Amino acid sequence: MLCKKDLIIISYLRRNARQSLTSISKKTSIPISTIYDRLRIHYGNVILRHTSLIDFSKLGFTAKANIALRVDSEEREALKMLLMKSHNINSIYKMNNGFDFLAEGLFKSIQEVDSFMELLESRFRIRDKEVYYIVGDIKREGFLSDPQIVGAMGEM
Repeated sequence: MLCKKDLIIISYLRRNARQSLTSISKKTSIPISTIYDRLRIHYGNVILRHTSLIDFSKLGFTAKANIALRVDSEEREALKMLLMKSHNINSIYKMNNGFDFLAEGLFKSIQEVDSFMELLESRFRIRDKEVYYIVGDIKREGFLSDPQIVGAMGEM
């Protein structure tokens, strides 16, 4: 279980993972050594990795799609491997409710999305698919990123 202090530290990192421990210490009144020790304990377990959020459209990837797929059970592993190897797939989730996978893909155009879907359909017997084009982010990576709300939550 995480204590309130740990959640507050994590919320500051969720907001800006590049801020210094000194800065977090000043904002929270938690000693730097305690912050360091708490992060070291949680790294690799609760804190999986530090990463950057990128505006992919500024890199030319203007088509973002969430793709839900269902295939026969004997094809699931092969589909998962193809999705994992695809440079266009950002995230893959195992699902239920009639689908096997949800893949978040980033493409330069809608035509690239269509070509990707044609590739999948040529290699696998797709039982069901749904493609949702994402036209804009409203809220992204916001959970546990506000120290004031986290502080009011108590222990988890």
